[in-house]
Amino acid sequence: MRTGETVLLVRPPFEEPHVPLFFDVLYEDDAILAVDKPSGLPVHPSATYHKNTLTFLLRERFGNDAPQIAHRLDRETSGLLLCGRTPEAERALKNAFESRRVSKRYLAIVRGVIPDDEGRIELPIDQAKEGLRILMEVTPPGEGYPSVTRFRVVARSDQATLVALAPESGRQHQLRVHLSALGFPILGDKLYGPEGVQPFLDYIETGMTDELRQRLGHERQALHAYELTFDHPTSGDRLTLHAPLPDDLIALWGAPLDSATLASVGAC
Repeated sequence: MRTGETVLLVRPPFEEPHVPLFFDVLYEDDAILAVDKPSGLPVHPSATYHKNTLTFLLRERFGNDAPQIAHRLDRETSGLLLCGRTPEAERALKNAFESRRVSKRYLAIVRGVIPDDEGRIELPIDQAKEGLRILMEVTPPGEGYPSVTRFRVVARSDQATLVALAPESGRQHQLRVHLSALGFPILGDKLYGPEGVQPFLDYIETGMTDELRQRLGHERQALHAYELTFDHPTSGDRLTLHAPLPDDLIALWGAPLDSATLASVGAC
């Protein structure tokens, strides 16, 4: 390259996959914004998604000073996300997540009936040595990154369990890997279910089909970010926020959940 040269990169028109282009506001003030992200909506831009992201939707609604997302959720995971409305609030929230001062509770519907009412999964996790680049796996003791997940059974049916999850560490895919290792993978999980990664490969090839949906048990991983407890970055008050269980997971479970049942989530 020489000074004064111009390099022009021409690429074909880019069509992003369809995603839900909405989000609900659960709480807002001058410092923070809490949103309920629908399943299927990516949080940040990537090679596949640009405008069809929560980041872009926030900019569309709030303009150039849009709230900045303080953490992340997988595209298929629904639920509660916190954003900072000022640079100071954004930094404070990100520091709180990084230092594990934010208490997180998830709800998941898993295959099979978990016999124990509560427990603690302490298994190290690392990137899989073989297979897909995104895949994580449990490693032998002394290897991988220490990872801990507490769980509490919220309700049981004949073939599934609704379980509350409280991660004490924040490894990639931690909840999904830990539940799979326990023998109760999340319904709809395309990577860590009983067929391994094959549903993910089939989904890449054909998209979601009736046959694949039947194999998975649900068209997306049945995982929802339900509760966050944290110190407000300005006032210092301790806040607890909730994102209601979405309609698709209520339908999957087969019945609405009353407030007394959901109250047990916080005890996890």
